[in-house]
Amino acid sequence: MKLLFTIIIPVYNRPIEMGELLESLVNQDFSNDFEVLIIEDGSTNKSDKVIGKYKEQLNLKYFYKENSGAGASRNFGMQKALGNYFIILDSDVLLPKQYLSEVKNALENKFTAAFGGPDAAHTSFTPLQKAINYSMTAVLTTGGIRGKKQAVGKFQPRSFNLGLSKIAFEKTQGFSEMKNGEDIDLTFRLWKNGFETQLIEKAFVYHKRRSSIQQFFKQTFGFGTARPLLNKKYPETAKITYWFPSVFIIGIDISIILAIFGYHQLLYFYGFYFLLIFLDSFFQNKNIYVAFLSIFTSLTQFLGYGLGFLESQFFNKK
Repeated sequence: MKLLFTIIIPVYNRPIEMGELLESLVNQDFSNDFEVLIIEDGSTNKSDKVIGKYKEQLNLKYFYKENSGAGASRNFGMQKALGNYFIILDSDVLLPKQYLSEVKNALENKFTAAFGGPDAAHTSFTPLQKAINYSMTAVLTTGGIRGKKQAVGKFQPRSFNLGLSKIAFEKTQGFSEMKNGEDIDLTFRLWKNGFETQLIEKAFVYHKRRSSIQQFFKQTFGFGTARPLLNKKYPETAKITYWFPSVFIIGIDISIILAIFGYHQLLYFYGFYFLLIFLDSFFQNKNIYVAFLSIFTSLTQFLGYGLGFLESQFFNKK
């Protein structure tokens, strides 16, 4: 099957990032034709003027619709697409010049109905963005499953960098109405319908993620709330490891209480763990400030996910 790519990008109030992403698409070392569909999801700060600058350089289509969320916007784009394989990207990513070539080569070597790729921090990112990227991809924090390490078992693609064949979209009807975890939900439905997924390690993107600790906390809290809902919907996929961030946060509270009464051993364990994060981040980023921030972003990640998980597990009756 000849691959005809359609790149689908939902955007909400991110005209600057949209321009940077389109520039990285212009610079691809890719000889095949591809189309780009941008779905403006009810933005008040629209990207149309920025997008207009690239209409001569890219096979570009722009749609504006009422706000309905990223999942519905991706589905809208896939319904309008002319290609037979869709590449879904977040609007806050940048592509290395070889991205499309790596995707094409990987799918021609081993075709799967869906794929996911990792993310990395670009040299131009702020120290906080680099620290957040570290926390989301490091072996010490997430086991490396969102980074460049091959995941154990079947890979669950994430929507910031995800590929989906037209046939798989038509069979599954794309993303559900879930506001968080909709990409994992799609993966589980792909598997139930007999479709394979894979991680294409070389098809990485530079992902800006959130630009403040508050935004990062809100994002990870949302991730946490999604997991119990997914566990209830797909009980066969539930794992004890999903409880780890919540247990981690509870353990910190216990360690502080024990330290008040003179028992410091557990607190020392947490101190040693965060020292390892500092050293690992410094080794990877070669920046002491990023390494220092990585301690706080990792704690924020555990706190956000852990609290979101507990709230959804015990107080969400849906």
